[in-house]
Amino acid sequence: METLRNVKCGQSVRVVKLHGEGPVKRRIMDMGITRGTDVYVRKVAPFGDPVEVTVRGYELSLRKADAEMIEIQ
Repeated sequence: METLRNVKCGQSVRVVKLHGEGPVKRRIMDMGITRGTDVYVRKVAPFGDPVEVTVRGYELSLRKADAEMIEIQ
């Protein structure tokens, strides 16, 4: 399973599935990351936390733990 955490800077990917339970999954969905959404990885911090992505035309920073819950293609 490939996750958003493993994507390199400058790559574009598509969300396949969201893992997680309850409020955490709901928060990710509320940020606009849903199945079928294209995500562009803009920047990755030196130690990998956080990851800055572009989703639906806006920039978003995600923690490594949250990015690991997002399965991509």
